[in-house]
Amino acid sequence: MASSAQSGGSSGGPAVPTVQRGIVKMVLSGCAIIVRGQPRGGPPPERQINLSNIRAGNLARRAAATQPEAKDTPDEPWAFPAREFLRKKLIGKEVCFTIENKTPQGREYGMIYLGKDTNGENIAESLVAEGLATRREGMRANNPEQNRLSECEEQAKAAKKGMWSEGNGSHTVRDLKYTIENPRHFVDSHHQKPVNAIIEHVRDGSVVRALLLPDYYLVTVMLSGIKCPTFRREADGSETPEPFAAEAKFFTESRLLQRDVQIILESCHNQNILGTILHPNGNITELLLKEGFARCVDWSIAVYTRGAEKLRAAERFAKERRLRIWRDYVAPTANLDQKDKQFVAKVMQVLNADAIVVKLNSGDYKTIHLSSIRPPRLEGENTQDKNKKLRPLYDIPYMFEAREFLRKKLIGKKVNVTVDYIRPASPATETVPAFSERTCATVTIGGMGRTLPPQMKPTFWRGLLSSRLPGKCSMATGSSVLKRQRNIAEALVSKGLATVIRYRQDDDQRSSHYDELLAAEARAIKNGKGLHSKKEVPIHRVADISGDTQKAKQFLPFLQRAGRSEAVVEYVFSGSRLKLYLPKETCLITFLLAGIECPRGARNLPGLVQEGEPFSEEATLFTKELVLQREVEVEVESMDKAGNFIGWLHIDGANLSVLLVEHALSKVHFTAERSSYYKSLLSAEEAAKQKKEKVWAHYEEQPVEVTPVLEEKERSASYKPVFVTEITDDLHFYVQDVETGTQLEKLMENMRNDIASHPPVEGSYAPRRGEFCIAKFVDGEWYRARVEKVESPAKVHVFYIDYGNREILPSTRLGTLPPAFSTRVLPAQATEYAFAFIQVPQDEDARTDAVDSVVRDIQNTQCLLNVEHLSAGCPHVTLQFADSKGDVGLGLVKEGLVMVEVRKEKQFQKVITEYLNAQESAKSARLNLWRYGDFRADDADEFGYSR
Repeated sequence: MASSAQSGGSSGGPAVPTVQRGIVKMVLSGCAIIVRGQPRGGPPPERQINLSNIRAGNLARRAAATQPEAKDTPDEPWAFPAREFLRKKLIGKEVCFTIENKTPQGREYGMIYLGKDTNGENIAESLVAEGLATRREGMRANNPEQNRLSECEEQAKAAKKGMWSEGNGSHTVRDLKYTIENPRHFVDSHHQKPVNAIIEHVRDGSVVRALLLPDYYLVTVMLSGIKCPTFRREADGSETPEPFAAEAKFFTESRLLQRDVQIILESCHNQNILGTILHPNGNITELLLKEGFARCVDWSIAVYTRGAEKLRAAERFAKERRLRIWRDYVAPTANLDQKDKQFVAKVMQVLNADAIVVKLNSGDYKTIHLSSIRPPRLEGENTQDKNKKLRPLYDIPYMFEAREFLRKKLIGKKVNVTVDYIRPASPATETVPAFSERTCATVTIGGMGRTLPPQMKPTFWRGLLSSRLPGKCSMATGSSVLKRQRNIAEALVSKGLATVIRYRQDDDQRSSHYDELLAAEARAIKNGKGLHSKKEVPIHRVADISGDTQKAKQFLPFLQRAGRSEAVVEYVFSGSRLKLYLPKETCLITFLLAGIECPRGARNLPGLVQEGEPFSEEATLFTKELVLQREVEVEVESMDKAGNFIGWLHIDGANLSVLLVEHALSKVHFTAERSSYYKSLLSAEEAAKQKKEKVWAHYEEQPVEVTPVLEEKERSASYKPVFVTEITDDLHFYVQDVETGTQLEKLMENMRNDIASHPPVEGSYAPRRGEFCIAKFVDGEWYRARVEKVESPAKVHVFYIDYGNREILPSTRLGTLPPAFSTRVLPAQATEYAFAFIQVPQDEDARTDAVDSVVRDIQNTQCLLNVEHLSAGCPHVTLQFADSKGDVGLGLVKEGLVMVEVRKEKQFQKVITEYLNAQESAKSARLNLWRYGDFRADDADEFGYSR
């Protein structure tokens, strides 16, 4: 404290008391104060000064807890007004004082003046003049100071001020209340409205004793949401301050002690009240954080009514500048570049209820864990399932629901990732498994792709808007609506599908939106959602029939009958091998893509590792990115010996087999010939070959197949007699060879005689796809047939192998084909052909006209057939009427029912010219296809034609 010496007029005169200066820290009573000096590197020194020559009433004193028989002492009349007079006049002000007397116990008495010198207001005189203090009894007025006090007292008596007024002063005695019977009710009764108060004591930076006005409740108030360093009480009763505890206490004292404040009562903890103290100059809670004197605490930050985000922002401010308690602070992501801290990525897979795999813009994959949440887990030991293999996704309650929530919301979507911390790898212990390094982040979806300003944070929205649903907050601004990003972890927690991790107070590795997660969990608990529900937990009985041949055989008929079934791709083993979950059938199956031959991946065999074929990894990655954890449709056709189902998979209307072939990651397998997708596969493969990429990188077109044809100078015309038995909707036709007709008739006669003598037992035959059998046609006769598809016992699709027609029959009209009449004895007599040199219209009506014309002209008649060229589907031929030798295909061209397919082989040029001339004649006459002219000029592709 500053001091100055004043000397008398002569060296022999009486010594003049030293004038000292200080700042008033606290008023103990109407006649005692505590002054302090200026702080220099820490809290300043303090001393108590008692006013000389006067006496003011004693303030109330609570009985010591160690003395059970002692009673509380009330205020003396006019004691509190005297204290208040000094408090309002002196607190925080600079005063000067002289010490006149010091007792052996060290108590100092003197005169106090307001201001920097003794010319200021004499505080003792002011008290006496207001009637709030009296001169000490027995004191004689033998000096100017005492004379002045006597005059002031007489004036107060004459004016009947203070204690000299009428009455006994009982109205100035406070009814102090040291305890509250029901603190929770007391806090709630104030409805979080500011309460006037005086801070009477500061225990540490964040805990004070306050006098609530006007009812004089003396309560301990803990600042909501923060905690300052404290003073640790030792065994001998002394107190040891934690680092920066004294500085934090002084920071609060110098601003609040004995100041008039307002307190928002927010909650209670035992007899202590949680609240926020508001001073006209600011909010002490946020100031303590910003200056690095306090840290946020999770257990009380939720009740802070002015928005937890403000506290977190103030704490971040101090951390970034490493102020005081944060002097050694290192940010969890300090070693990360900005581009690695915050980025946009595409979600490729949901690993768990708290982990996802994302694809970065660089093309790399990264596993991201959602910060500060814990997925559902098994509670306790389930002894009855000890011998059963645990399937976490289905066996842990709410794990499947959590995974499905994330899958439906995130798969294939762009998300905003903000890395909160990197959890280092940890070795395994007896109770905890080993963990690899984890990148923990806040993942948001939607919104504006940027972080919202503090005033637009979720806590602000929730206070402003009526809607409390996660991700539903919006605020109308003129004609536009501003929507915030949706925090995936918060949404998951709010649905009760995850819980929030509780941390040690000094653990800074947590979500940047930790308070929102806690609030979301509180809502989920209150509403009894998910893990917090008291209802029975959902059970998922999912049959895993992967590799189980017996179960697969049982399921196969159901999956075949179902046609296209909905499925979710659970795992991708390779480009063409997947694991599917079928929701309707509640089963898991291994599924192989039909019709293609995909490069094999690396395999671990006993004693060695078999390397993968070229482009196997690319094919696997392609399939993963396209279908992993997506909703797809599958058509099951068959199964292999290992119990794996084989069929077609469709994603957004596209066939995955075709897509793999199209991207040169697979080749067409010969088994695709029986499929309706064969043409699409061939077309995709041909396009991929032309590009010479990936599996076709070294492809060279083989000239062997076409060279002989190109070298032929003359077209070979060797017509043989055939009998046309069936015409298909795509203008293919089936014929029987006339030369072998007698053999077929004889076989059919013998077979029917055999069946008549040994008729099949009705219902004894179980049809299987691909098998040869006998089938009873509508004419009541038995014919040889092949099973093409089994929808149900009542719906079996069969193909009559000797005639080319198809029919759907019940299994009761089918039987086993006797070995004596099998295809080994006489091959199937119906052979499929297509017309050469013509294009069949893709327009349904036009194609129907062409088919009707052919059926009318040649079905069930004898014709002459010449094979012109071979094709992947079936041979292409020209067909002539047996009597007139007229070309059936040429006749269709002349009638304008089909178009000409132009081929470049030299041997066909003569016949192609004839066909083109016929086409021009049909165009001129505007027949059928050409009724509106040559439609191919501008929009052929729109109508399904190509030139």
